Amino acid sequence: MNAKRCLGGLALLLSMTLLSMTLLVLASVAWADPQAPPRAPAPPSPAVPQIGRAWPVGTRPTVLRGWEPPATPYARGHRGVDLAAPPGAPVRTVAAGRVSFAGRVAGRGVVSVELTATGEPPLRTTYEPVRASVRKGDEVAPGQAVGTVEPTGSHCPRTCVHWGLLSGRTYLDPLSLLPPWLRHTDPPRLLPVLGVPLP
Repeated sequence: MNAKRCLGGLALLLSMTLLSMTLLVLASVAWADPQAPPRAPAPPSPAVPQIGRAWPVGTRPTVLRGWEPPATPYARGHRGVDLAAPPGAPVRTVAAGRVSFAGRVAGRGVVSVELTATGEPPLRTTYEPVRASVRKGDEVAPGQAVGTVEPTGSHCPRTCVHWGLLSGRTYLDPLSLLPPWLRHTDPPRLLPVLGVPLP
């Protein structure tokens, strides 16, 4: 008798849940504005020209944290890459451009460079924490030092430079500025081993 009651109660609960879900779906369809145009898909990220001619720090620095694009503008993610660099190391611009900002933001030194011939609005790279050696309006060449790595203000386990890339308000992967020959090390080469018979 108790088993029948439990099964009956369970069946009633299941049918009420299905009915509630159906009503919610129907209500959302009914409340939708039939005159509203369909939502356009999000615009694709703009193409990034491979104009980089130097890494911001070092020759091929260790990437401590890569680019993790957020799902929405305010969602969690990592809007740049963190490159290992010792305090005082020179920070260089990756391509030619004009300094659009050199100052402090939230206690950290920041340098932003608008890259030459990259459209309207131009692509903009940012570097932080950096003690700036340039001023707003300065023209910079690829590989030119724009400052040095500040010893404090780092959000990495060790000292690093956060390198970002923006197109308007859209964050992009800054590593995409670097051509493959600059981004990767040479492929491994197999050399003959002397004294070992061939298979």
